[in-house]
Amino acid sequence: MDPLRGLSQALAPERGPAPVHLWNPPFCGDIDMRIARDGTWFYGGTPIGRPSLVKLFSSILRKDPERYVLVTPVEMVGITVEDAPFLGVEFSREGEGEAQVLKLRTNVDEWVEISATNPLRFEPGESEGLKPYVLVRDDLWALVKRALFYDLAEWGRAEKIGGEDVFGVWSAGTFFPMAPMRDLQDT
Repeated sequence: MDPLRGLSQALAPERGPAPVHLWNPPFCGDIDMRIARDGTWFYGGTPIGRPSLVKLFSSILRKDPERYVLVTPVEMVGITVEDAPFLGVEFSREGEGEAQVLKLRTNVDEWVEISATNPLRFEPGESEGLKPYVLVRDDLWALVKRALFYDLAEWGRAEKIGGEDVFGVWSAGTFFPMAPMRDLQDT
């Protein structure tokens, strides 16, 4: 753990996400804001270079059934998200096997403990094989960077689920299946 983290938080406490689930302002239309597959935020076709501004926007982001929106108490605007709104950039791991607890840091410095509340799921990718995602909050997911996928594979193991051997990873007492062992043995 970073010994200066507590001091920096005391001097400038970080704000968490806004209570966007409580706000239902009028929809004001879509704006030219996009979150690229690599986690880069764009406005008007130009990358937003200030991390503090990206963190601010991410704190008012919400996923509605029909679109992603930025929400304030007085207005709501639609934005485009190419894949997932967040990118998983770092893991921390405590323990091993069934007792291990994995935490993921996002590109906006939000830490999430992978658990039944914030699950890990795997989706087929177009050319890069499985793509892991972690639920950050309220239907907002983080795509785990490809380099971190190899950590998950290293920490994984086979378990029997419904009579079938499945490869996956444990975190906070929950097993998250990646793929049937038979599929992995064919590669």
